[in-house]
Amino acid sequence: MIRAWNDWDMDVLCRRARLIGFDLDNTLANSKRPMLPEMAARFSELTRRIDVAVVTGGRYELVISQILDVLDPDADLGRLHLMPTSGTCYRRWDGEEWRTVFVHDLTDDQRVRARASLERRAREQGLWFERVWGERIEDRGSQITFSVLGQQAPLEEKRRFDPSGVLKAALAEAVAGDLPDLKVHAGGYTSVDVAGKGIDKAYALRELSACTGVDVGDIVFVGDRMRPGGNDYPAAQAGAMGVEVTCPADTLRFIDGLLARLPRIPRSVRAARTAAHDGDGA
Repeated sequence: MIRAWNDWDMDVLCRRARLIGFDLDNTLANSKRPMLPEMAARFSELTRRIDVAVVTGGRYELVISQILDVLDPDADLGRLHLMPTSGTCYRRWDGEEWRTVFVHDLTDDQRVRARASLERRAREQGLWFERVWGERIEDRGSQITFSVLGQQAPLEEKRRFDPSGVLKAALAEAVAGDLPDLKVHAGGYTSVDVAGKGIDKAYALRELSACTGVDVGDIVFVGDRMRPGGNDYPAAQAGAMGVEVTCPADTLRFIDGLLARLPRIPRSVRAARTAAHDGDGA
């Protein structure tokens, strides 16, 4: 089920939720930018109330700069679940460092073929522009991402480029024909992602459920691309409670609604629950 952030019955949602998941870019923060101080404060407080996950197509280094580097000192890292590159990697805090629970990297051959196909098809379709902002094809280990305007393109330019999604869809379809052993899908506003078969946010939430013991139906997932064809939509298809936002300001108001209803959990109880979940997923 998918509803706009302000259409949910928050009392019902908070009674059902055992874990709150978030997309990152344009949901928690502007594209490639750190969370603003008010978001960092609310997000940190939320980790003291309930388990929180971040599932993003971006690489782990962006999770660090956009989220971890700006959290409050008393954020409960033990209740934070990090799933970069569309959930092909999963990291948890072990009390001293961020431990890799699993990672599913592409093979060298798959990465070479993905890069070659993305460039060839983009050139054929007139999407290999002379002027771009930053890196055009990024190797994220478990995912190859092509950004038509470059990784660092301004958000306004990204939104203006292909509002209907037709150009990205055509590129993704052509690349998919070259790579039948891989999953190719349109990602953000200007990107096409190549990853292992079956890899999307539905896969990420199922893996998260298996590792934590939390049913997918008890997970709330918040994202700005929650409509069919958007890269957050598979989370709702998997059975999560889908919350659609349009920008971080919506997310901030949604988190405020959660914080008004979810009680704080003593740290000792949180630590015990986290240890139990880790044991379930071992």
